[in-house]
Amino acid sequence: MEYDPQELEDRWRERWSETGRYEADPSEADDDPTFITVPYPYPSGGMHIGHARTYTVPDVYARYRRQQGDNVLFPIAWHVTGTPIIGAVERLKKGEEEQLSVLRDTYDVPEETLHDLETPMGYARYFIEEHYKKGMKDLGLSVDWRREFTTNDERYSKFITWQYETLRDRGLLEKGLHPVKYCTNEKQPVTTHDLLEGEDAEFQEYTLVRFTRGDTVVPMATLRPETVRGVTNAYIDPDADYAYADVDGEEWFVSAAAVEKLDLQGHDVTVERTASGEELVGERVTNPITGDDVLILPASFVDAENATGVVMSVPAHSPDDYVALREAKADDERMREYGIDPADVDAIEPVPILTVEGYGEIPAASAVEDAGIESSDDPALETATNDLYNKEFHAGRLNDDYGEFAGELVEDVRTRFRDAHRDDGAFGTMQEFSEDVVCRCGGDVVVAEQDTWFLRYNDEAWKRKAHELVSEMDAIPANTRDEYDHTIDWLNEWPCIRNYGLGTRLPWDEDFVIEPLSDSTVYMAYYTIAHRLQDVPVEEMDRDFFDTLFYGADAVEDGEVPGTSERSGGDESREPDETALELREEWDYWYPVDYRFSANDLISNHLTFYLFHHAELFDRAQWPQGIVIMGMGLLEGQKMSSSKGHVVLPGEAIENYGADTVRFFLLNSAEPWQDYDWRADQVASVGDQLERFWNRADEIIEGEIPEDRPELASEDRWLLSKLQRTVRAVTEAMEQSETRAASQAAFYNFEEDLRWYRRRTDLDRPAARWTLAHVLETRLRLLAPFVPFLTNELHERLTGTPAEDAPWPEADEAFESRAVEVREAQVERLVEDIQGIQQSLKNADDPIPEADPDRIRVTVAADWKRGVFDTVADVGADQGAIMGEVMQDPDLRERGNEVNDLVQELVEFARGRDEAELAALADIDEAETYEDAAAFLGDEFDADVVVDVEGEDAEKTKQAIPLRPAIDLEVE
Repeated sequence: MEYDPQELEDRWRERWSETGRYEADPSEADDDPTFITVPYPYPSGGMHIGHARTYTVPDVYARYRRQQGDNVLFPIAWHVTGTPIIGAVERLKKGEEEQLSVLRDTYDVPEETLHDLETPMGYARYFIEEHYKKGMKDLGLSVDWRREFTTNDERYSKFITWQYETLRDRGLLEKGLHPVKYCTNEKQPVTTHDLLEGEDAEFQEYTLVRFTRGDTVVPMATLRPETVRGVTNAYIDPDADYAYADVDGEEWFVSAAAVEKLDLQGHDVTVERTASGEELVGERVTNPITGDDVLILPASFVDAENATGVVMSVPAHSPDDYVALREAKADDERMREYGIDPADVDAIEPVPILTVEGYGEIPAASAVEDAGIESSDDPALETATNDLYNKEFHAGRLNDDYGEFAGELVEDVRTRFRDAHRDDGAFGTMQEFSEDVVCRCGGDVVVAEQDTWFLRYNDEAWKRKAHELVSEMDAIPANTRDEYDHTIDWLNEWPCIRNYGLGTRLPWDEDFVIEPLSDSTVYMAYYTIAHRLQDVPVEEMDRDFFDTLFYGADAVEDGEVPGTSERSGGDESREPDETALELREEWDYWYPVDYRFSANDLISNHLTFYLFHHAELFDRAQWPQGIVIMGMGLLEGQKMSSSKGHVVLPGEAIENYGADTVRFFLLNSAEPWQDYDWRADQVASVGDQLERFWNRADEIIEGEIPEDRPELASEDRWLLSKLQRTVRAVTEAMEQSETRAASQAAFYNFEEDLRWYRRRTDLDRPAARWTLAHVLETRLRLLAPFVPFLTNELHERLTGTPAEDAPWPEADEAFESRAVEVREAQVERLVEDIQGIQQSLKNADDPIPEADPDRIRVTVAADWKRGVFDTVADVGADQGAIMGEVMQDPDLRERGNEVNDLVQELVEFARGRDEAELAALADIDEAETYEDAAAFLGDEFDADVVVDVEGEDAEKTKQAIPLRPAIDLEVE
């Protein structure tokens, strides 16, 4: 039967759909349900091959658990909360060419369909149905589609409302001023979920040093306020836009970009007039700490978009500033152009304010000179600057001019020094990001102080619960556990509302919407009852309804919902909702989530929020059991990019290669937590390998298979023993979600065993036909989670039952034999050694007849050598202990160096082998093993094979040692 993946896969998709194969309901007969989740997709664009891997990895685990006998729930839903979809719609309606190109060229949206995408839910629904849902079904994901929902469904919003009312009543949701990421285009806060660039940007609190020019404040931002005594000059971009502005009743001179930032950070700001930076060039401003006047120089390297747009220069302690000053002194023409006397620039000298071991009096000068830096364009300048900053922070001591702070380490004194001068009015504060941040809508994102509702992730009791959860859950890979703990430690208040967008309105203030990362923390609980909530009137889904569902009748009747001190209705007892109680049974059956599969970059936000909220809202018995982290995908060695069209759509890949091939490549190319690279030539190769597998399986199925097991030969038992080892390896890997290790063992590694077996034996024997059929059946079950279409078809043809409906294989101890395996390994090693000798002879300059021998003489090591090996097998690879043992034998003592040399070789042979293998090797009769294989060896090399045993007085030319016989190639 020819392998046609498209036809085969279509049939199985239709069959799964018609039978509702993966619809999971509670079962009284099953006491161990398994609940698996993956982040629901955000359909602001189409599904690409990177998404395909994200959803296929948990599908493999779901299928594996079903074969283990579990009742498995694997649901999916659609996350539409927030503004990215709205932004995409607006760009579409404006006719932005880049957006149109992505839709038409990357995601193949038909021209006549574009109009349907001009509403947020029309846009989302198109990509849900035509990309994600279709792609998931094409891939064969074993999803229970009855439970799907979108996060703007009115019933889901009722669930989120319950969650946030509960958190507020528990004191974990508060309102107050808080620094937030703020999109200057959308005029509202955003989160990491909404960003196009700068996802890893951190808030940085700058100190504003209040330099003055007359009555005008010229604030300059720094992360090193303690260096203020070393300021010798300042820089400004003469061509950038600046403004004189009234800030909290004072006149400030700052960049135009800073005006909006200061306003957003709680200052009362009014622009008086605009100006260019050139207006301040050549002027002098007064240092608020030293009283010195410092000259302002022109500099194109100043970024007017960052902080206030005017920067102070400390050339004694900043290699950047040292080089900039050196270049300014060398550019008299530019100075004169701006009316600056070059002599005034030449007079500027670095002012050291601290000492640090390993550097000279002017540390920046030492750093620049030691690195051989000639100009500000030298890449080494950044490294020199960072190194010096780090060294000065940890080891620099302030000089005597610092009074009460003199002699102290910078890291010990910086905060106290800053606070002291904030209190006396010399310093202020401004927030910035560590890098540029851009919203998905294209707008710039800045730091804003907003009166907002935020989640109190800094609550110590809440943190303790989250840490407890982490300590009890299964973190895969294990090294991610510390990352969760680290994130829990540094998380502070988290603003959880936005001014507009799709999603759930804040229940007590409907002017705001709960933001995407905050409405996606416990939605896994909603999956358990989503399909049954459709029959519940929306108006009945109030606080009591969900309290009953998640906390039970007793909590509601007694008016004592866990953790809630105040709530509407007071402490009056209430009648529990009967529908909620029925739904509670299903929720309780499925919960907790056994494994959540998610991306590594979500540990720092979504995944840790998931742990926080579960730890607080649910009892310990409902806490998540495990999280499996997944890596990122590359395409032909480069990062995938929808906007650049550098993606592969699953539909195209499946059409070209088949779903099984796509799945198998994605699962076998790397472990889930490792990054992988989609390469078309390698995918095609996987397709060829699966087709070869199909063809060989087809031959077995179409051939005559004995109903009863015939008498098995040694090579049959060897293959069956290797099969049991494979079953154990695959099972162990699957338990750890190691999909690559599992698929490698079940497919590629075992193919090597089969290749030897086919070479080694007569495949027409009844025992061989039975063995191959038994092996095929087991491998089909092992491979069923990975390539379900192909394995189901073949297994059903072979046994009458689809592979996914057959139980997961268990190792059969009756077929396990280390002795059989090591015997066969010796035969294989002998073949390789003979081939190696032949090749060496063939490579000689002159023809050597023995390269094509008439006879192969195999001489097995003498008995006394076997005795030495027995000692090695008993003692292990400890040469001293072995020598101490064998030298007690007088006969061996007489052999002296000969024994010593042998022991060295045998220790090398034994190293890396376990005790069981060494014991099995010690038990085999080596001569008998080769004699039993003599017919095979003769056919293999077209020569007579003679097996001898080395005598006690063996010729010195004989090099036989235990398990490595001497080999002579002879011609007539």
